[in-house]
Amino acid sequence: MKLGIAFDLGTSGMRAQAIELESNKVLATAITERHPLPGANVMDHLNFAIEVGLESAHQIIIQTINQVIDTLNVDSKQIARLAVSGNPIQLSLFEGITIEDLAYAGKNKKERLGITPPNRNAKVLSGRDFPRLNVPLETEIFIPPAVKHEIGADALAMLVKSGLLEKEEVALAVDYGTNAEMALKIGETILTASCAAGPALEGQHISHGMLAAPGAICNVQQEDGNYRIEVLDEEMVKNKGPLVSFVNKEIVESGDLKPTGITGTGVISLIYEGLENGFIDLPNLKDITELQLTSDITFDQKDLEEAGKAIGAIRAGYITLAKEAGIEISDIKIAYMAGASGTYVDAKKAQKIGMVPPAVEKICQIGNTSLAMANNIICNPDYLDKLQMIADQLRTNHCMLGESQDFKNAYLLELSYWGEGMSWQQCVDFLDYYDLPSFPQVADETEVEQRVKHDIVELGERNLSIISQVGIEKEIQFSECNGCGVCIEVCPEKALNLQKSNIITMKMSRCNGVACKRCEQNCPQNVYDYREICLE
Repeated sequence: MKLGIAFDLGTSGMRAQAIELESNKVLATAITERHPLPGANVMDHLNFAIEVGLESAHQIIIQTINQVIDTLNVDSKQIARLAVSGNPIQLSLFEGITIEDLAYAGKNKKERLGITPPNRNAKVLSGRDFPRLNVPLETEIFIPPAVKHEIGADALAMLVKSGLLEKEEVALAVDYGTNAEMALKIGETILTASCAAGPALEGQHISHGMLAAPGAICNVQQEDGNYRIEVLDEEMVKNKGPLVSFVNKEIVESGDLKPTGITGTGVISLIYEGLENGFIDLPNLKDITELQLTSDITFDQKDLEEAGKAIGAIRAGYITLAKEAGIEISDIKIAYMAGASGTYVDAKKAQKIGMVPPAVEKICQIGNTSLAMANNIICNPDYLDKLQMIADQLRTNHCMLGESQDFKNAYLLELSYWGEGMSWQQCVDFLDYYDLPSFPQVADETEVEQRVKHDIVELGERNLSIISQVGIEKEIQFSECNGCGVCIEVCPEKALNLQKSNIITMKMSRCNGVACKRCEQNCPQNVYDYREICLE
């Protein structure tokens, strides 16, 4: 039985499916709870690879892919095709090709530094090109094309699978995640951008956060003066969880499912309910230090701040695209929501807190388009040529948000609104001051079309496997370390442990990467070397 493996290399984790090639039937699905490289976003992964070494990052990615293939429980000798989708950084790390061109914005700067971008067109390689990958040498390995710089195969998947390319109305598509890809279509013109929203939309950097998986709180609904917690079950379908009172801090009713954490969609729903019903008064939780969701799952002030940054980045992103296109926000008539967050979230709640343009007439929730595209390539390799044609047509219409003063102005307003207590009316007034598109009222009636029940449409006969631990656990002993444990205490993600008196272990998948380095910066003896522990 010949097999194909479809991979989505996401910034917060990997998703994969095993497919029987003769019937194109999905056999099994596996997801990882985290990304194997240190860092909370795609730039952290990029910086890790530059500072620690591309080869080290490449090998960690390959090792994790092997782990996922093992979890799919298939005969690796029968793997005839493997397709990998993701953003340009993730695909470059998978392929082991240079990433320096992705670290710098602007053609002139790259020329001054002597950086020549590698070929990121569609490719068909083989197992021979990946000697450490656990597949036969003759396995065909398909890599979809990037569009430009930050916009890769995952964004291309969103454009193609959503149907946005065929629409006549002004439409916006967003893949909601750590590295949120977005595309705005006006007539025959498509503007693309990539927005570093951060990991909160996928349940990470949240106190009790988790990716969308069984046990995750995915929604919060008002019910008889209390709040019903909705939880994903083993089929990844919303089910009844506890009924809680935020005022009395008590569990009123246990419900059918016990939650194990909260995912990004649950966070969005909770913020909507808080703003709507007065227990959130930005920038603070009102009169309380935390919201008690279950006896051991809470949502606190820090979580609200993290989520606000992510929501604000999304809104600033589509405001900037509208300005670039010369249209008003009210001109956007259709919104497509992709990714796990875009699938499980209550679309109208997301719209009311700013993640979806307020005046759209229709919202379509379309699932994990990146994995779906990899699946399509596995079943029909000629599909790769079509994707290359589309990528070629899009290359002149990319907006670099990192270089955009409009984005900087819009995001500054968002940070002021979510974190500094600026009123919404003041934000609206400043949009006019900065000559940015005006922000209309939220539409009273918006049609919501949920095309899929799950972000991964078909899990297969062997269902879903979740991999909680990925990546490498490093161990090191610094010669002058006295075992004080300060590095462990200051680590925000609890990635470090102290073995014996002065042997430190690091779970790399939990580490926040080179953007953090609190371990190194707070070492009283100045002996902790982040780079050394990663290289060991």
